[in-house]
Order: sequence, then C-alpha cells, then structure tokens
Amino acid sequence: MFRRSFGGLQMGMQIEAFICRSDNYCVLIHDDETGVTAAVDAPDGDAILSQLKAKGWGLDLLFITHHHGDHVAGNIALKKATGCTIIGPQKEAKSIPGIGRTVADGEAVEIGAHSFSVIETPGHTTGHVAYWCEGSGLIFVGDTLFSLGCGRLFEGTAAQMFASLGRLATLPRETVLYCGHEYTADNARFALTIEPKNLDLEARAEEVGRLRSGGQNTLPTTIGQELATNPFLRTNKRRLRTAIGMQSDAPEAVFAELRHRKDNFS
Repeated sequence: MFRRSFGGLQMGMQIEAFICRSDNYCVLIHDDETGVTAAVDAPDGDAILSQLKAKGWGLDLLFITHHHGDHVAGNIALKKATGCTIIGPQKEAKSIPGIGRTVADGEAVEIGAHSFSVIETPGHTTGHVAYWCEGSGLIFVGDTLFSLGCGRLFEGTAAQMFASLGRLATLPRETVLYCGHEYTADNARFALTIEPKNLDLEARAEEVGRLRSGGQNTLPTTIGQELATNPFLRTNKRRLRTAIGMQSDAPEAVFAELRHRKDNFS
C-alpha cells in the first residue's frame, strides 16, 4: 500500500489527508472541542483504521461523496470496527454499503461544532455531493472538481457537470478544497496544452512537479487557485476560447469540448 499524509489545522479542526490504493485520497477531520472524528470517503478501510490508530482517534462519521467502489470499499469494515454512521447522497443510497443517513442538496451535517452544507454536484455520477463548511472555509468535492481538472462524465451529462462546477466556482476564493484523487500532475500536462501562456498555470505546474518529485501531495488547493489555473473553470475566458478556436461558442460547449479532449489525452 502506498500512502502519504498531509496534516493541517483549520479553525479548530485537525485534518489528515492521505493517499491509499494508488491515487485515492481519504480525509480525516477531527473536531478538537468535542473529539468527534469523521472521514470523507472510504477507499481502503484498513488504511483508514491504521491512520486513526496512529492519531489516537475513533471514527464517528463517514461522509460519502458518491457510490463508486473506490470511494465506498471500506464502508462495511469501518462500520463494523468503529460503529460509525455512514452518511451519503440520497440519490445513490441503494449503491452505498452500510448507509445510515441520506442527505440532499441544502441539508446540513455536523462534525462536532462545525456545520457542513450538502451541495449536489451531479456529472461524474448522477447523485454526487460535496460537503462545504462555510464557517471553516473548506470543502470536500470528491470526484467533481480536481486540482487542474474535473471528473469524467460516467453517468451525468456535460451540462450537469458544467452547472456543478459553476456552483463550486461561486464559493469564496479562499475556500480550501480537498478532492478524491491525486491527479494534479497529469491534469497539469493537459492544462498546459490548452493555456500554455497562462503564467499562473505555469507556476502551478512547476510547483506540482516539485511536490511530486519530493514525494509530497499536491492538495489541498483553493477555489481561487483553481479559478486562475483550471481550464474547466475558465471556459468564459477569451484567451482560452481563442486558443481552442471556440471564440463564439457558449461556455458550456467549450466545457464539453475540453472534457472530450481530456478523455482522449495521453
């Protein structure tokens, strides 16, 4: 098992993000005041239990962003070992093992004293959700938005994903963002084919290269950083539209073309 960790502190919460399987992220969130601990997605139950043991934490809650196997594989093992409550999108409840509570757009879930709003973000799957803590300025987006990229359209449409990304793009620029996979280096290679003269993107790609060559994670990122560098959030930018020959097309059509190009990029 390959695993690296990122430790952080965010407004009274300790956050541990680590890679398991090959490139999946799991995030542990620990509320210092109440001692409540939650995980976001469960790619590997054993890896999560090992990290919890190392930190001396239990597991109270498991937030699921979508039903794909590499995000729910550890659900049952974690529930048996810890008794945690598994929370996930109502629209995908039948496909989420061990689910104990369903949530829909606009509902709130709590980790101790911290309230998270559920944002439905269909596209990658039809019921995908993100969890946003406005008070602490962070969001967990699963496989909807990646650093310098976005999720494939396995179940939803380009229109759905475009709308979902648009919702995330309106969050405060300083919002700290965690996503479901370490894809940033590959995404950077693609992004540079779209906007080779974007100086912010160039600097980010260099940073990503340094981080990965040093065995470090590229997350978290921020909404602001993604607005400046992620082509899938920049479909209304004249320079990008001109670069791909779609000056007169609607931003949604530009997004669909970018997603098609990324699907065929190697």
